[in-house]
Amino acid sequence: MIEIAQLSTRDKKFEAAFTQLLDRAPEADAEVMKTTASIVADVRKRGDAALLEYTRQLDRRDVKTVAATEVSLKQRKTALEAIPSDLRVALYESSLRIRAYADNQTLRNFEYSDSHGNRLGQKITPLDRVGLYVPGGKAAYPSSVLMNAIPAKVAGVREIIMVVPAMAGEINQTVLAAAHLAGVDRVFTIGGAQAVAALAYGTETIPAVDKIVGPGNAYVAAAKRLVFGQVGIDSIAGPSEIVVICDGQTPADWIAMDLFSQAEHGEDSEAILLTPDQDFIARVLEAMEKRIRKMLRVLTIQTALRRRGALILTRDLNEAIELSNRIAPEHLELSIEQPRLWLDKVRHAGAIFLGRHAPEAFGDYCAGPNHVLPTSRAARYANPLGVYEFQKRSSIIECTPAGARHLAGIAARIADAEGLSAHAASARDRA
Repeated sequence: MIEIAQLSTRDKKFEAAFTQLLDRAPEADAEVMKTTASIVADVRKRGDAALLEYTRQLDRRDVKTVAATEVSLKQRKTALEAIPSDLRVALYESSLRIRAYADNQTLRNFEYSDSHGNRLGQKITPLDRVGLYVPGGKAAYPSSVLMNAIPAKVAGVREIIMVVPAMAGEINQTVLAAAHLAGVDRVFTIGGAQAVAALAYGTETIPAVDKIVGPGNAYVAAAKRLVFGQVGIDSIAGPSEIVVICDGQTPADWIAMDLFSQAEHGEDSEAILLTPDQDFIARVLEAMEKRIRKMLRVLTIQTALRRRGALILTRDLNEAIELSNRIAPEHLELSIEQPRLWLDKVRHAGAIFLGRHAPEAFGDYCAGPNHVLPTSRAARYANPLGVYEFQKRSSIIECTPAGARHLAGIAARIADAEGLSAHAASARDRA
């Protein structure tokens, strides 16, 4: 049985209901933060010894050294060769498409001269070392390995250190295969907040990194919050989200599955349909009821739709897009005729899927653009993960004597206004 909110913008109570739908940003749990802070501090202080204790305690795995948790290059290559051939081909083709997209994202060096002969520019430098966290709990996500590691490689990152939990010593071979395909340099089978702390501060065995990327559970997210500043992080990811805008002409079965595709990620996932067609809402509901029984994660989907799902009747497509902009979803499907005519009206969305034949699932696995996207309305200001997340920009300023004399007067006058006499003197010395 599907329980999902049905709203109409014509209803006087719609605004209150819609506001409540949006007001569900995840907050850091105080107890989780307290526990995580203790783990992070312990790993920072005791290094490998603390890592081994938490691995025994939390991952039910008894290892003598942290070095023993490292997966060799040979093991990763063997994993790639051992997985079913059709899966190997799918991962390979996906990796090629992700790389092709990333190749178009690289930032560029530039320089130019002003009228006084000064040379100004930008120098792009890749990060030295990046840490990649890969979940290893309820599900395995080789796609996340590809999406996080390949842009880093394209950016020119020298070394990628991957950590992935191996509960009771078990690790998913497809994840290892993806790591080999993506060119991950080292893999350690440790997880949780302790792994994040190890990447941030370094231990006797695990080198410290410059940035940590990749999704994880509440403890991993809390650890990333705590170490931010010591290292960079990609984001604090919230539950998955999808908004589908449909004119009622797409098969209802397709839209039902598109909504299910995000609902099955977790019980707090958000799945919303916006349409001006009341009959279409009924058809989608019917399709949901028919196909829910065939889903492997029935209870997860049902719970997510009850908590954060909605079928919303709008006056027209313009209103649907305006509501979507307020939601600022992680994923937006424009399942409508001539979607490009509406594209300019979309202001806030992590990824935009145009037309009836571009389901969000393509973006998760193989279309090419990254599936690491802003959630919890962060699409209002944040970007998808990309090559630029693994590169730094340095400004270049080179002055001629004549150019320095010109700039000295400007800089000194502003410095005087700010009361910074040393700045002013430094500038005037060049005059």
